[in-house]
Amino acid sequence: QVQLVESGGGLVQPGGSLNLSCAASGNIFSIQSMGWYRQPPGKQREWITTISDLRRTDYVDSVKGRFTISRDYAKNMVYLQMISLKPEDTAVYYCKAFLQSSFRSPLTNYWGQGTQVTVSS
Repeated sequence: QVQLVESGGGLVQPGGSLNLSCAASGNIFSIQSMGWYRQPPGKQREWITTISDLRRTDYVDSVKGRFTISRDYAKNMVYLQMISLKPEDTAVYYCKAFLQSSFRSPLTNYWGQGTQVTVSS
């Protein structure tokens, strides 16, 4: 059984910073990539950033230059550093892992439960 757990969400003022963490645990054979998604109130979930097993990173334009994704490969953790936060960054942030749980298992997306980030004065 694979489990992803996010932490670090909270309330911050515009222009502030916040760091999110996500830990993957359980039966994990290999992780191809990990990433972050977010879902603003009343809107659909959107992709914001991904980091691959070769440490390649991609970001949606709206967070480029403000958010940084990183991984601890030994601990199966992924992080999201957020600076210069804006009210439009307010959303539930979800961690995702694209992984195999065993050698013969297919690559599958696994999701965390989400953590609330609120940017408001």
